[in-house]
Formats: sequence, C-alpha cells, structure tokens
Amino acid sequence: MKKLLLLSLIVLYISGCVLTKVVTVPMRITGSVISVIPVIGNGVDGVLGASADVIDAIPI
Repeated sequence: MKKLLLLSLIVLYISGCVLTKVVTVPMRITGSVISVIPVIGNGVDGVLGASADVIDAIPI
C-alpha cells in the first residue's frame, strides 16, 4: 500500500504542479457534469475548461 501511495505521489509531481491540479481537476469534472444540461451546458463547460487551462499554465 505504501509503495502504491509513493508511486502515485511521484507521478503527480512529474506530471506538473500538484497545487494547480488540485484546483483544476474539480473544475474540469464540474464542467463535464454541467455539459449535460441542454442549451447552457456546453457554454459553461467551455468557460470552465478555458479557466482551468489558464490556471494550469501558472508556473507555481
């Protein structure tokens, strides 16, 4: 179990900044869930996705 946790942490650090991932992953999931709503869902998903991309680009 400890090896799996350690491996997961290493993968997170290699893939980019963990702090921005903590913020953007819930944004992306929320956007995906909202995109199911007819008419306004895709617009909201687009805005949340674009915002998450900007946050991911911040070099922290």
